Amino acid sequence: MSIREDAIAGKITPLFESCAKQEGVTVEFLMAGVAEGTIAITKNIHHDFAKIVAIGKGLSTKVNANIGASKDYPEAKQELEKLKVCLAAGTDTVMDLSLGDNINEVRKGILENCPIPLGTVPVYQIVADIVEKENKEIGEVTVAEMLACIEEQAKDGVDFMTIHSGITREGLRRLKGDERITGVVSRGGSFTLEWMSYNNAENPFFEYYDDILAILKKHEVTMSLGDGFRPGCCADATDRGQLQELIHLGELTQRAWDAGVQVIVEGPGHMPLDQIKANILLQKKICHGAPFYVLGPLVTDIAPGYDHITGAIGGAIAASVGADYLCYVTPAEHLKLPSAEDVHEGIMASRIAAHAADIVKGVPGAFEQDIAMAKCRNKLDWQGQIDLSIDPVKAKRYREMGGMYKGDACSMCGNYCAMKVYKKATKPGRCPSEEK
Repeated sequence: MSIREDAIAGKITPLFESCAKQEGVTVEFLMAGVAEGTIAITKNIHHDFAKIVAIGKGLSTKVNANIGASKDYPEAKQELEKLKVCLAAGTDTVMDLSLGDNINEVRKGILENCPIPLGTVPVYQIVADIVEKENKEIGEVTVAEMLACIEEQAKDGVDFMTIHSGITREGLRRLKGDERITGVVSRGGSFTLEWMSYNNAENPFFEYYDDILAILKKHEVTMSLGDGFRPGCCADATDRGQLQELIHLGELTQRAWDAGVQVIVEGPGHMPLDQIKANILLQKKICHGAPFYVLGPLVTDIAPGYDHITGAIGGAIAASVGADYLCYVTPAEHLKLPSAEDVHEGIMASRIAAHAADIVKGVPGAFEQDIAMAKCRNKLDWQGQIDLSIDPVKAKRYREMGGMYKGDACSMCGNYCAMKVYKKATKPGRCPSEEK
């Protein structure tokens, strides 16, 4: 039986026990969430790792980091270095978004060295292997080749896959009738639309959805329903194309659950601050409470080089009102393939956003971390502050760069530190009595 079917049957397995311990919840709570579909455990039967994480309602907000080679930078070595950075920075999951000549080599190399869940977008390999190498049009790829690629990656051990099954001809008609500035910015979405246009046919990932589910269930791969019509700028947010796809994703969620497959639903994208809450509530309602996975969302379009910040702002708001899973955004977004340093910065920004949201959600232990930090600051306990930091290496480096790291205050205030002065002013016998 699948993970979902075990949960529905009430069958306690070592996987549930390990995951519950990792998440700090009871096995019963975890299994109830998996049975309801509000929690997903991304774990392929062919991928062995110890840190079994869960994503969804009542759990800490998880963070994903994207890595992967490109046609211009196809080497596996640089992506394995990025994987090391991801693990050191504390990401919960990784996605390999490779689109280059060595796509199989890169994916298998990452899987062999990845002690956390790994996701992919199979249509990228379909394009890289068949369109590029065989010099074909996207529309010439057969459905059999698509299904074979999905099964190959599932056999390799990929834990979750982004598949754009929510794009339909009906949705495309609605999108065309509602003018967008940026059109479709999802690579997987654009590849799918090109196939549909070339063949004048329905989306094969929608039409052959049951065949895809059978493959995913066989290998215990979680379906991550891709948002091919996600907005690529704030002006395009919450339009008819996006919402039409969301309706289909809700229907596809239920079909996956009925087939014994776990589901995560992907969401926007670029979005003004005041639309984020409504989008989260809509997704949760239409998709029956399935875990929601958001890219950012980016709350402004004018900050290239700083989009890890625009994404973290949107991610904190989204997670605080119910999003379960944040896909990081790096400073390189919209500009170039991220470097190892970009990957680190992106993960840290999203982890900060996730933690800020967990305080609002009341996730056990989240606010307690901030209380512990506040106590260390009050005591001018610098090592304690460094140890509690989300990025201890950077905190230590900045402390030492201050020049007074051997003293009991920082180099900004020195002996005029407000907390030191306050403690002096409120010593017993110094504070003036209210009564004369």
